[in-house]
Amino acid sequence: CETLLEVILFMKGFAALVCHRAARYQWHKKVSPKRRRSLTALFFQSQASAVLGVDIHPAATLGAGILLDHGTGVVIGETAVIGHGCTLLHGVTLGGTGKDHGDRHPKIGHHVLIGAGASILGNIVVGSGAKIGAGSIVLRPIPAGA
Repeated sequence: CETLLEVILFMKGFAALVCHRAARYQWHKKVSPKRRRSLTALFFQSQASAVLGVDIHPAATLGAGILLDHGTGVVIGETAVIGHGCTLLHGVTLGGTGKDHGDRHPKIGHHVLIGAGASILGNIVVGSGAKIGAGSIVLRPIPAGA
């Protein structure tokens, strides 16, 4: 992109991140002493998924400077954490295995590159600076710099 305006108007990965940040704000906004979940947050998530093809749960924690390159098909689960400066290409899934409850999604370190179509599943850690190849299925922790 040559200008910031191009990013704002035409990059759906950026638009999806903006929607996620708004949804996350609503998700953590106290509605009552016992209730935190927000229908507004879920609505933002649903609309971003339908329009942009990017599904990021409002409770997921995303660092600064993340790039969703192309964005289409990216899925980020509820308890996933992504560090600063990470790049996720299209079709990346940060999901659970279906066997666990509670904290069940991956934790991604800083400055990690995740290739197109990669699936990282379960409550595992991918260390900072790691590179995950396109089409990989990751079920075990990855050390930093790998």
